Amino acid sequence: MSELQTKRDALLARLAGYGRVAVAFSGGVDSAVVARAAFEACGEKAVAVTAVSLSLASGELEEARQIAALIGIRHVVLETQEFENESYLANPANRCYFCKTELYSRLESRLSELNADVICNGANLDDQGDYRPGMTAAKEHSVYSPLIEAGLTKADVRELAKHWSLPCWDKPAMPCLSSRIAYGVAVTPERVARIDGAESFLRREFGLREFRVRCEANDLARIEIALGEVTPLLSRTTFERISRELRSLGFRCVTLDLEGFRSGNLNALVPLETLQTNAG
Repeated sequence: MSELQTKRDALLARLAGYGRVAVAFSGGVDSAVVARAAFEACGEKAVAVTAVSLSLASGELEEARQIAALIGIRHVVLETQEFENESYLANPANRCYFCKTELYSRLESRLSELNADVICNGANLDDQGDYRPGMTAAKEHSVYSPLIEAGLTKADVRELAKHWSLPCWDKPAMPCLSSRIAYGVAVTPERVARIDGAESFLRREFGLREFRVRCEANDLARIEIALGEVTPLLSRTTFERISRELRSLGFRCVTLDLEGFRSGNLNALVPLETLQTNAG
């Protein structure tokens, strides 16, 4: 038996032992693998729950619905209200804590209605090496992380998703739109809509896959693009077109980051003592 098969079996065993399971399901590869495993291990005792708010990028809910239907798992859409929390809107380094607290609190209050006993998320082993304040909220709400418990890395998750023919197996990470806003710059409906519009434009018009439109202070747009995808854009006409579109959305200045796309790079600005506190 291969190492991945061993981890897969451990994952299924973990989920089967939880009882009735509600999976926090974004439709990304991590939560899709948990949902697929939960359905195999628990059948009708599993439900996938997708949180919807202003920070959800366009098209993500539709993709989540399609993947849930492909898996066969019961799917529920849950509206969250993190934009009513002033602590979240202030966008401190632990903003994700307030978002996940909102999600897990609402899920907890509906467990009976969902016919579920426990909540599971899609955190994997690699997430433990990054700044993840949302994991603090998970601990506070007794949320299980079956991928971590079964020892799956991000590479394992993608390989298992491919084995299960999940179309998101190679999908780039798609965190919430608020994660594009530099810490300390207020999260507002206007800013997340601006980011969503800019990324939708770049994805639609240029076929980009791995990139971000970061919102810095003074509504400066800093575009990060995987270096392998930059070359086709390197023309004055294209630059002018992109700048014109993003300015029309409300950005005051548009820049291209010469270091390219780096997932979670805003965390590099988080003070070391904050990272150490989170790790503890």
